Amino acid sequence: MKATLRIFLSILFMGVLTNTYSQEKTEIIFHKPANPERAKAPFSEAVQAGNLFFLAGQIGMDRSVGKLADGGIQGETKQTIKNIQGVLQHHGLSLDNVVKCTVILSDINDFKAFNEVYTQYFTNKPARTTFAAKDLAAGAKIEIEVMAIR
Repeated sequence: MKATLRIFLSILFMGVLTNTYSQEKTEIIFHKPANPERAKAPFSEAVQAGNLFFLAGQIGMDRSVGKLADGGIQGETKQTIKNIQGVLQHHGLSLDNVVKCTVILSDINDFKAFNEVYTQYFTNKPARTTFAAKDLAAGAKIEIEVMAIR
């Protein structure tokens, strides 16, 4: 019995080592943004590691006019999601590829109004973390970062 257990554990251990060391190295790509103006930012809009995409946080900035979207938290949430869709589309992805969202609200009291918009777009219900923080970039009411998989 002891010999059988020893053989089993040896095979199991060898299998773990084989799988651990036979994994290929994941290529990491720091993608350039579609909009050349965004290339001046001190961060990448999207970083790809294998088939995973990590998007930088987006706010409700309407880039066509250079200001935050009108309509309070709901208007900014819609614009934030449109900005996320734009980055995803640039990489051949959609909101359906999103597996994780991190949502930062400038006021946690906006949670219900934000969620009314959010649930219209993220119908697959990716994993999500939501919290409030004071003073988001450009005076935004919301910032969302996502992770997507191809």
